[in-house]
Amino acid sequence: MGVKRILCCLAAAAILLGVVYTVGAQPESPYPIGEVTIHAKQIAAGVGYTWGGGTLKFGGKEYHFKVDGLNAGAVGLAKIDAKGDVYNMNSVADFPGTYAAVQAGGALVKGPAGLIMRNDKGVVINLKAVQTGVQLTLGTTGLNISMK
Repeated sequence: MGVKRILCCLAAAAILLGVVYTVGAQPESPYPIGEVTIHAKQIAAGVGYTWGGGTLKFGGKEYHFKVDGLNAGAVGLAKIDAKGDVYNMNSVADFPGTYAAVQAGGALVKGPAGLIMRNDKGVVINLKAVQTGVQLTLGTTGLNISMK
């Protein structure tokens, strides 16, 4: 009887230690290191084209860029205004590129009016629409950002 009790206590301690170690090993959520504002227009009839520009605030400076590929699920001509936070960027050279939606468990991670996306350099943008009720999505090629 005493051996079973000791084994049960050891098993419980091992499980508890594993849970504490796993939770402690998770990285803390990163702090945003920049801000982005995007203004774009879209012409759509089922499949559309989106173009526009934006401003990146990073390191106390503002940088202007061009975008294409962002969709707002509209038909006709639509105006898209979005703001977001930028993470995992060491220099402005990391910012341009093609962004794809972040996936978790096979589903796109997006909020009620937002979208989280990442480029090939690991830069993450958490983008949210300024207008109420706009659902941001990415075009078939993602969101392309190039510096002006």
